[in-house]
Amino acid sequence: MARVDFYVLDRVDEHARYMLACRLAEKAYRLENTVYIHTQNRDDAERLDKLLWTFRDGSFVPHEFAADGVTTPVTIGCETDTVTPRDLLINLCDEIPKFAETFPRIAELITGDENCRSQGRKRFAEYREHGNDIKTHNV
Repeated sequence: MARVDFYVLDRVDEHARYMLACRLAEKAYRLENTVYIHTQNRDDAERLDKLLWTFRDGSFVPHEFAADGVTTPVTIGCETDTVTPRDLLINLCDEIPKFAETFPRIAELITGDENCRSQGRKRFAEYREHGNDIKTHNV
C-alpha cells in the first residue's frame, strides 16, 4: 500500500503541471529522497529535463533519463519495462503505471482541464480500490 497525494491545480495548462512536478522533485531531493518522474512519451521527458534546469533561479535538481545503472537522485522516463523503485513516483500519465505498486509514495498532478480531471478521478478510484492512503491537495 502506498501513500498517494493528488495535487489539484486550478490552472488548465500543462506547463503549470510540469512546474509543479519540478517543485515536488526539488523538495524531495532536498529531503534526500529519490524520485522517478513518469511521462507520457519521450518528448514530454525531454521537455521536463530542460525545465528541471531552468524552472527556478538558483535551483539544482540533479537528474537524468532513466536507464540501467543510473544513480542520480531524480530520474525521468516514459518506458514501463525497467523502472527502479524510488522513494517517490511523480506520475504525469493518464494511467497508473503498472510498476507504481513498487513505490511507497506517489504524486498525481491534476490540472483544471476537464479531460485531465476525468482521468484523475479514474486513477483516484483505482488507488482507493487497492486500499492506498490517499490525500488531496488543492494548489
